[in-house]
Amino acid sequence: MRILLAAALTLPTVVFAAGGDSEPKTPTVFCTGSKVYDKDKKKCVDPQESSLERDERYQTVRQLAYAGRYLDAQGILDTMDPADPGRLTYMGFTNRKLGNLDVANMFYEEAIEADPANILARSYMGQGFVEEGRIPEAVAQLKLIRAHGGTGSWAETSLRKAIATGRTYNY
Repeated sequence: MRILLAAALTLPTVVFAAGGDSEPKTPTVFCTGSKVYDKDKKKCVDPQESSLERDERYQTVRQLAYAGRYLDAQGILDTMDPADPGRLTYMGFTNRKLGNLDVANMFYEEAIEADPANILARSYMGQGFVEEGRIPEAVAQLKLIRAHGGTGSWAETSLRKAIATGRTYNY
């Protein structure tokens, strides 16, 4: 199994995933490091050299994060608009998963300041609070998700389940 995983991580990968309210689809090919698969060039390239649109880059970031490749995801995020609320949200997520909780919360707060209705940032921040045992703050984020129309969304459901079970999500 380890040999197969090691081999898979060294091959180029097509990295297109489903959108934000579901588990990322398993990619069929992986690029190494922070490279992305450019469908026009049909090869792995540096993110700034690719023809990928913003949403495709986010899908790649999401897949890398799901695979536990947080530093590689950050390498792609570093090529994007630093003020983009989505970038800030995923910088928060990857930092949280790397154990940098203060840095993660800084990114989440920036993302929410830029877009108070950013329910994904609120969910990830709340899940971080759950990991830290800060349940009242997690519940506050859950209420704000609902106040911003997120009832029934992945963001609301995942945070609600994290509060109930103590188990958070990797994507």
